[in-house]
Amino acid sequence: MLRLLALPLAVFAAAQFDSSVQPLPAPLRSNLNARYYERIDCPAPLSQLRLLTVSHWGFDGKTHTGRLVVNRDVAVPLQTVFRKLYDLRFPIRHMQLDDMYGPKRAYPADGDVTGSFSCRRAVPSPCGGGSGNWSNHAFGHAIDLNPVENPYVGCGQTRDPMSVRYMDRTRRRKGMVTPAVVRAFRSIGWGWGGDWSGSTKDYMHFSTTGR
Repeated sequence: MLRLLALPLAVFAAAQFDSSVQPLPAPLRSNLNARYYERIDCPAPLSQLRLLTVSHWGFDGKTHTGRLVVNRDVAVPLQTVFRKLYDLRFPIRHMQLDDMYGPKRAYPADGDVTGSFSCRRAVPSPCGGGSGNWSNHAFGHAIDLNPVENPYVGCGQTRDPMSVRYMDRTRRRKGMVTPAVVRAFRSIGWGWGGDWSGSTKDYMHFSTTGR
């Protein structure tokens, strides 16, 4: 114990969870405006969006700083969720603004990007069909977590060949959503796409409505 007390404070500081909620910086506002609002009538006004910055564990076993764009009405509760994920040492592969909104040359080759706001319609199931309604992502009310390890599946299919080996949810591997992760989101009232009834499951997807 005495030896632990003698360690530099920086050793402890490096392992601490940190988070913040801020208005969107001007360059990010400009990026989102050009990407979405100049072309699409997004359901969530740009003024409602916030930059959420959180500490998280990476697949390399080290701590990283991740960033998401979310609606202001869920930003603070999500700080609580990511603190729980940090305490669980749940690994997140990519969670940077360039991963989600950067040019294609900056997009990770593995496509394993954790993201939130995206002004788009709901993605049809691999089984076919779709509602055409706005996705919860278009409101900043949803998060897709490690999409390669937690695929969107339907009728025994997934659109991502890299995700095929993760369709068997009985074999737990790094980055796969666990019951503890689901409980962390449920603690703020969010639902999980892995709980959907029927043959279609969205294992990466958490949202305010569960859809």
